[in-house]
Amino acid sequence: MNFRKSLILGPLLLVACTTTNQFKKESLMHDPYLWLEEVEGEKALEFAKAENKRTLEHFQQNPRFKTIEHDLRKIMLAEDRVPAVHLKNGELYNFWQDGKHVRGLWRKTTLQNYMTSHPHWDVILDIDALAKKENENWVWKGAMTLPPAHEKALVYLSRGGKDATVVREFNMKTRQFVTNGFVLPEAKSNVQWKDDNTVYVGTDFGPGSMTDSGYPRITKIWKRGTPVSEAKLVMEGEPTDMSVYSYVQLDGDNKHVFHSIRTGFYSSENWYEDDKGVKTRLPMPTDSEFWGVFKNKLFFELKSDLGNLKTGSIVFMPFDKIFEGEKAQASLKAIFVPTDKRFIQGMNPTKNHIMLHVTDNVLSKIEKVTFTNEDTFKTESVPLGENGMAYVTSTEEESDLYLAQYMDFFTPVSTYLGDASDSKNMLKLLKKSPDRFNNQGMKTQRFEAISKDGTKIPYFVTSKADIKMDGKNPTLLYGYGGFQSPMQPSYLGTVGKVWLEQGGVYVISNLRGGGEFGPAWHQSVLKENRYKVYEDNIAISEDLIKRGFTSPQHLGISGRSNGGLLTGATFTQRPDLYNAVIVGVPLLDMLRYHKLLAGASWMAEYGDPDDPKMREAILKYSPYQRLSKEAKYPEVFIMTSTKDDRVHPGHARKMVARMKEQGHPVYYYENMEGGHAGSANIEQAILWNALEYTYLWEKLK
Repeated sequence: MNFRKSLILGPLLLVACTTTNQFKKESLMHDPYLWLEEVEGEKALEFAKAENKRTLEHFQQNPRFKTIEHDLRKIMLAEDRVPAVHLKNGELYNFWQDGKHVRGLWRKTTLQNYMTSHPHWDVILDIDALAKKENENWVWKGAMTLPPAHEKALVYLSRGGKDATVVREFNMKTRQFVTNGFVLPEAKSNVQWKDDNTVYVGTDFGPGSMTDSGYPRITKIWKRGTPVSEAKLVMEGEPTDMSVYSYVQLDGDNKHVFHSIRTGFYSSENWYEDDKGVKTRLPMPTDSEFWGVFKNKLFFELKSDLGNLKTGSIVFMPFDKIFEGEKAQASLKAIFVPTDKRFIQGMNPTKNHIMLHVTDNVLSKIEKVTFTNEDTFKTESVPLGENGMAYVTSTEEESDLYLAQYMDFFTPVSTYLGDASDSKNMLKLLKKSPDRFNNQGMKTQRFEAISKDGTKIPYFVTSKADIKMDGKNPTLLYGYGGFQSPMQPSYLGTVGKVWLEQGGVYVISNLRGGGEFGPAWHQSVLKENRYKVYEDNIAISEDLIKRGFTSPQHLGISGRSNGGLLTGATFTQRPDLYNAVIVGVPLLDMLRYHKLLAGASWMAEYGDPDDPKMREAILKYSPYQRLSKEAKYPEVFIMTSTKDDRVHPGHARKMVARMKEQGHPVYYYENMEGGHAGSANIEQAILWNALEYTYLWEKLK
């Protein structure tokens, strides 16, 4: 069980020789590459396939490629991987992919069975067999079971890895899809159980039913045995809203119905609906995040100060206070208050306790909150690791059992079982993944770079302890810097094997825009301040060079999605700093991002390019507009997926086309499926990663 957070699909300097006026003039000209935005257009696909052929032929003939691919396959398809599991009514559920089951198996086992060396798994649904039977390119996107029995499920299946899914009702007893059950055609849908015979549904009902962002604008209540066209409207938003969704949350024996209108990526209006259908708006600021109900209390995360309550606090109010309007805010109390280093990352309720995921100077801790009466509580630490990520992965409504994991750069993922009712907060080790690389003689160090405005930007450096600080070490800097998503220590299994063991240096950045240091760290670089993220990345790059780890000839940067925008913006501003740049599933044309697929939903992050002031700010860093024929860029590697229906593949395609037009060398790979993840299965992920690391070694050695 998890508290329900927001429905988020589930994240700049000028080149010396170019002026802002030149950017503006170029941006207003007709874009000759708009045809590359036609996702399945014949000409566009021919362009992608031709580039793929050239890229694959080049890297696959590199002697390193086969070695890297072999090492990656051995790790990523290892039979002794620890299965990630989730608790449901005392059973453990898992989705598993391997060499024989490329698309994967949805399966379950008992807790007792899981603790054995070779658990027996009960296969619920074989996606490979289903895809073959139906002649479909199915990719698993998850399932929602109906508590407390969990005998019914809504299964989400994607064609090729897209966010858009087909939804089908599944009988967990018969292991069959339900004839004449709840079924929706492909769309970006949100379907939630209300009871055995009723669901809340948001989907593409026809013209006007989706937001400008491409998500449901309305939700309806749909009864079994009736066509979805007869479903009755329950909540409606505006076209400019991000999305609308409805859901039921359990709190003991109580069922609570909520509706949420995501007015923006970081703002929402939330409503409670009683048994008579009367809706009451939750009396909180629209920028607060509603986390859910526990023990007849409503919990929120504050994204701005509220009276004496500090930004980043987790606060609660008694349920019955919501009917008092804004006066209810006087009853708010905090169960977590941040400091300059400690921030909340997540909450998971068990039957009688709340488990907190807290970061302390980027490193993760687990804390347990126990209410001693209606408004008093105590908080205890759950000891698990010290130098990495410790967090609760799963809880359930039926008991106080929970699953937790720990990992750091050198420690593989370990899964633990805890009981929140245990006063000693002891954890039992269930599974530990084997080491995937030899970390003997390696170390991780932490440094801070000073960004242009004086802000200290922390980062982690992992390498062999005895490297020479002569500026010649192949160094890869990875970052994201957006959407309040933190970059924390995680096990460097594949990175360790194909990069660190061979003498590479690996750097993880904690850029502004991320969630490492709370809402303010993120909010400081929104919209017109976005350029500061790229200044942060440049500052770390220069700091690595200054300290002697590397030099421009041996320094590379990598990022995906918003991180692809990061690397694109960074290399177009400071091409002199890098010899390798990986731009993965990126946003690059920031003057048109809001018109492409889900782009409109991110205007709270980047701003509205149609606003003249924001347009000027965006033009200062938008990679596609910043490209200059006169500049000398490193040979960049741009990667995307045809089936990415979140970040449009046109961003990557157009960037490649313009770079080639200007005479810049560039590599391009477009996976023909995979969605925003880039890969639809492990085999595709192996190829993707093998191409990346072959490129990095070719450029940075």
